[in-house]
Amino acid sequence: MKLWDNDVEIQFFKEALKNFASPEQLFYKLKAGNFAYVPKGMEAEGQTLQARNSLIGQFTEKWSKTLFEPIARKIGLFAVNSVVCEEIGLSKQSSADLAFCTKNTTTPKAEEIKLLFEIKMSIVSNYEYKSINKINFVGDYKQHKGNPSLLRSDSMLKAIGKSINIRVSGFSSTKIPIVILGNSPITESYKSKVDYLKKSGVIQGFWSLNPIPTETDFVKTTKDNGFHTILKPETLYKLTNDLVTSEMNYFSSMISKKELGQIISIASKEKSEIAKAEKFLSLIYK
Repeated sequence: MKLWDNDVEIQFFKEALKNFASPEQLFYKLKAGNFAYVPKGMEAEGQTLQARNSLIGQFTEKWSKTLFEPIARKIGLFAVNSVVCEEIGLSKQSSADLAFCTKNTTTPKAEEIKLLFEIKMSIVSNYEYKSINKINFVGDYKQHKGNPSLLRSDSMLKAIGKSINIRVSGFSSTKIPIVILGNSPITESYKSKVDYLKKSGVIQGFWSLNPIPTETDFVKTTKDNGFHTILKPETLYKLTNDLVTSEMNYFSSMISKKELGQIISIASKEKSEIAKAEKFLSLIYK
């Protein structure tokens, strides 16, 4: 198991160039050279790269599956890309990028899905293209004009929106943890937001699979671990295993204190802690 790094990004470029992409689809052709991102201090010269987005999206989904497959097998599950389950709001047009399922199928039932991953990864650092065999690292994300991965506000908002859509789809989604996978830090402005989303149970975490996106300072983790940079594969296994085996339940409601007190009073009469929790959840959802 190897986490994300510059070598993986260079691997993407080489595979894409060798199999299906032209340099113009992957790099900005500037007077100073061909770059993955426009370096700071230079101009884009009227260019915008759109074709690379879908290519890196496909690559990162397959890469993530390869990374998580050993973890899924160890837990007794399957890692599956492009999962569709209308019951929890996952359509063909908006499928789950990656999921842990009890069956190796892209159309599982809700109860067969044990963990959902939304992948928001991209090329993070900057590279200069010389030839298919000579792609050189020229600087980290702080040295170019792009906003990769979780540093993009629109990526964060799309991930949050999709997670909320799953959560409000009905009771079937309340037992499924949701994790957002990235390969960059988050911005300072999202630190409190990701912690709130984790504490409220909407999303169980934003994880960066890139241990060293820059040699300078960056947001490695947040106060309540809403965002967490994975530094070694062993941590990834522990976090994933804990989510799958903890039997968590999402609940959200807005009721009066009197009604809430009545629910707590009724639930507290059950004999075991599990029974109390189950009674509480059943009453909340009525």
